[in-house]
Amino acid sequence: MTADVWLPIPPEEIDGLPEGPAYRFWNGGEDFPADPADCAFYVVPYMKPSPLCVRPMARMGNVRVVQTLSAGIDHVEPGLGHLPAGVRLCNARGVHEASTGELTLALILASLRGIPDFVRAQDRGEWLGGFRPALADKNVLIVGYGSIGEAIEDRLVPFEVARVARVARSERTTARGPVHPLTELPALLPEADVVILSTPLTETTRGLAGADFLSRMKDGALLVNVARGPVVDTKALLAELESGRITAALDVTDPEPLAREHPLWRAPGVLISPHVGGPTSAFLPRAKRLLVDQLNRYVNREPLRNVILTTGASTD
Repeated sequence: MTADVWLPIPPEEIDGLPEGPAYRFWNGGEDFPADPADCAFYVVPYMKPSPLCVRPMARMGNVRVVQTLSAGIDHVEPGLGHLPAGVRLCNARGVHEASTGELTLALILASLRGIPDFVRAQDRGEWLGGFRPALADKNVLIVGYGSIGEAIEDRLVPFEVARVARVARSERTTARGPVHPLTELPALLPEADVVILSTPLTETTRGLAGADFLSRMKDGALLVNVARGPVVDTKALLAELESGRITAALDVTDPEPLAREHPLWRAPGVLISPHVGGPTSAFLPRAKRLLVDQLNRYVNREPLRNVILTTGASTD
């Protein structure tokens, strides 16, 4: 039985790792730390390009677990076809909720209250007053109500929003209220002052915020994307921004990163942060706790957390 565990964090910096496996440090360097065929548990490097992350997977014929340190798994999906049947793919649920929830609120407040304008005015030495919209009393729609969507709502509550509507792939009821299915999204969009995208990137959600979606948003509404860039149709968004009808705050874009000459940089009413929802001081302690828990479960043959799919399993 293969026993190597590939970690993108030096193992000596992680307290509580179980004894038994041979821990190999690899964070995307050109040289592999060992033969990929001996890897049983692959922890994917964080915030690295997809081609780099999947590069060793074609040679991991004995791997049993692939663990991402991101909530999304789209960057490793191109490599799943190279893996043997029975490999469990796990995401990092529980790692990014705090950081992404914080950034979402920061983007909303900065956009509504005009913080970018104040920063530019400060650079000019100009006292820029004026009347700005508040988050209080706004209707907010969260599209993608997993653990990150829940964390965003946790942080919205103290701001006295009028209402939070929730949308996910399937309908359910939570302690805070109903979660609407995606089929009800067209009817919910016109009621929202702030629309937050926190959904995974799937074939269903790719291009979800296209021309029809955006046209249903009310005049003056704010679109916030902390999901993945391709969830939004960039061309359709540009048309709406350039008309001045809606505004946007984007932590992710399509393409990403944006080229210097891309028109999205200069579109009116848009605030862009460079995909920084996850990488904060909150990341490392939570990532380490996840890895210690998962690896102890793996060594002790206990059920793993956050299993998204198993290769070779039926999707019916």
